[in-house]
Amino acid sequence: MTTMESLIGLVNRIQRACTVLGDYGGDDNNTFSSLWEALPSVAVVGGQSSGKSSVLESIVGRDFLPRGSGIVTRRPLVLQLHKLEGGSQEYAEFLHLPRRKFTDFSLVRQEIQDETDRVTGKTKQISPIPIHLSIYSPYVVNLTLIDLPGLTKVAVEGQPESIVQEIETMVRSYVEKPNSIILAISPANQDIATSDAIKLAREVDPTGERTFGVLTKLDLMDKGTNALDVLEGRSYRLQHPWVGIVNRSQADINKNVDMIIARRKEREYFANSPDYGHLANKMGSEYLAKLLSQHLESVIRARIPSITSLINKSIEELESELDHLGRPIALDAGAQLYTILELCRAFERIFKEHLDGGRPGGDRIYNVFDNQLPAALRKLPLDRHLSLQNVRKVVSESDGYQPHLIAPEQGYRRLIDGALNYFRGPAEASVDAVHFVLKELVRKSIAETQELKRFPTFQAELAAAAYQALERFREEGKKTTLRLVDMESSYLTVEFFRRLPQEVEKAENPAASNSDRYAEGHFRRIGSNVSSYIGLVSDTLKNTIPKAVVYCQVRQAKQSLLNHFYTQIGKKEGKQLLQMLDEDPAMMERRQQCAKRLELYKAARDEIDSVSFVR
Repeated sequence: MTTMESLIGLVNRIQRACTVLGDYGGDDNNTFSSLWEALPSVAVVGGQSSGKSSVLESIVGRDFLPRGSGIVTRRPLVLQLHKLEGGSQEYAEFLHLPRRKFTDFSLVRQEIQDETDRVTGKTKQISPIPIHLSIYSPYVVNLTLIDLPGLTKVAVEGQPESIVQEIETMVRSYVEKPNSIILAISPANQDIATSDAIKLAREVDPTGERTFGVLTKLDLMDKGTNALDVLEGRSYRLQHPWVGIVNRSQADINKNVDMIIARRKEREYFANSPDYGHLANKMGSEYLAKLLSQHLESVIRARIPSITSLINKSIEELESELDHLGRPIALDAGAQLYTILELCRAFERIFKEHLDGGRPGGDRIYNVFDNQLPAALRKLPLDRHLSLQNVRKVVSESDGYQPHLIAPEQGYRRLIDGALNYFRGPAEASVDAVHFVLKELVRKSIAETQELKRFPTFQAELAAAAYQALERFREEGKKTTLRLVDMESSYLTVEFFRRLPQEVEKAENPAASNSDRYAEGHFRRIGSNVSSYIGLVSDTLKNTIPKAVVYCQVRQAKQSLLNHFYTQIGKKEGKQLLQMLDEDPAMMERRQQCAKRLELYKAARDEIDSVSFVR
C-alpha cells in the first residue's frame, strides 16, 4: 500500500471509529467531534437531477443508490470507501446494522431507502440525520464522500414551502466547514451561470481552493455544442481542474449494465471524442476519484499536526476521565475490600478538607460559636425572670412561713437555678446547628468524591453510616453541654456571694438596711446581684459550650466518623462486598466507551507515527 493510501485509509478508519463511538455530530466544543471536524471529507453538492448519484456510483463502481424523480436523497449519506487487496470480495456495512455484511448491492439500495423512510416516513420530507455506509472493495480508492440532498428552487407537492431553505441550510452546514472538500456537480446541458452547486460553492469558498467542479451529461449536449469553455476554465475558473463525467444512460441503467463496462464506455467516449480527446487523460470518474484522493493526501499532510494535537488532547482527556471512573471491579474479596477502604479514605480526605479549611464549609461551624450562640444567649428572657415582681415572688416563696434574717440564700439559689435553666436551650441549639453543618459537609463530600460516583449503592450505605455516627456524636454533645449547664447549677461560685454582704455594709447603714429588707430596693438589689452572677456564668458557658461541641462532635467526626462502618465491613463476605460495589450501569457504559475511544486514538497516533511522509 502506498503512503497516500495509508494516509487516506487512516483518516477513513478514524472517521469510521468516531462515527461508531457516537462522536460524529456532537457538541462542537467536544474534543471528539472536533476530531471529526479536523478530518477532511468530500461533500457532494448539486441540484436535483444533476447526476450526483451517478457520479458517486461511477466512483464506487457499483449501482447502489436509490433512483427516481424529484427529491431522492432525503438524508445525508456518509459514504466511506475502503480499498481492499486485489481478489477480496466486495461488501458494504451500515452503521445501524453493524454485524451485517451486504454483498448484494441491490439490497444496499433498498436498505438506504428503508432507513430513510424510518426517519422521514414515506413522504418527501428531509432529515439532517445522516446514514453511514462503508463499502469495502478492491476497485475503490480510500475516500469519505457525503451525498447531500439535491438543491432545488421550488417545493413540490407534499413538501412544505420551507423545504428549499431547509435543504440549502443542511447542505451549507457541511460545505462551509474549512476541512470540507466541495464536489460541485453541474449538468453540461445547462448554463453554468445557473448552477446551484457553483453558486453555493462560490459563497462558502470564494477563492475556489476547496471546490472541484464536475460536469455531467456531456453526451447529452446539443449537437454542435461542447463544454470546453467550462472544462478548460474559461467560463468559470477554479483552483482545481474541472472534470467531465459521462454517466450511464437511462437505457444502460434499465438493462443493468455493469459499472465496470460503464467505466470502459466512458473512457472510450473521451478517447474518441473530437471535442474532448485532448483532455481524455483528465476526464472520467476514475480520474476524478484519483484526483480527489491525491488532493486528500495533500490536505491530510497539512492537517496532520492539528490532527495529532487533537488526538493527543483526546488521549489526555480520556485517560483523566478513566482515572476518575476507576478500574473495573475485581472478583477477589480482598481486592473488593481494598477498593471499599480506598473509597472511604477518599471520602474522609475530602471531608477533613472541608473541616480544616481546604474546602468551604468548616467556617459555618465557627459561625455557630461566634454568632449564633452569643445571639441566643442575649435573647434569653432574663429580664422577665429577674423582674421586681418575679424576684419578690421567688424570694417570698423560698422563705416560707419564716422570713430570711440576713440574706435570702434559698431565694438566690432558686433565682439562679431558674435563670441557668434557660441556658439549656442555646446549648442544645448549638449542638444541633453543628450537627446540621456536619451532615451537610458529609453530603457535599460524598458528592465531591469522584471515585464514589461509580457506586450508588455504596454511596447510600456510606452516607447512612456517616449520618448514624453523627447522630451518636450529637447525643454525646448534648449530654456534655447540658452537663456544663447543670454543673453551674450544682455548685455556685461562693467567692462572688461572699463579697455581697461586705459591699452592702460598705454602702449602707445596717439599721437602714434591716428596715429596707422587705422593701422594693431590697428586691431590686437581689435581682441585680443574681443578674451579675448569671452574666459571669454566661461568659463562662459562651466559652465552654463550643469546646464541648468541638470535642464531642467535630473532633470525633474527624477521627472516627467511619470506625463503626469499618467494623461492619470487616464482617462481610465477598458476595456482600460485591453487592455494595454495585456499579451504576451508565458509569460502566461510559468506562467502556472511554476505553474504546482511548484504544482508537492510541492506535491512530501510532499509525500516524508509523506512516513515512515522503514529499
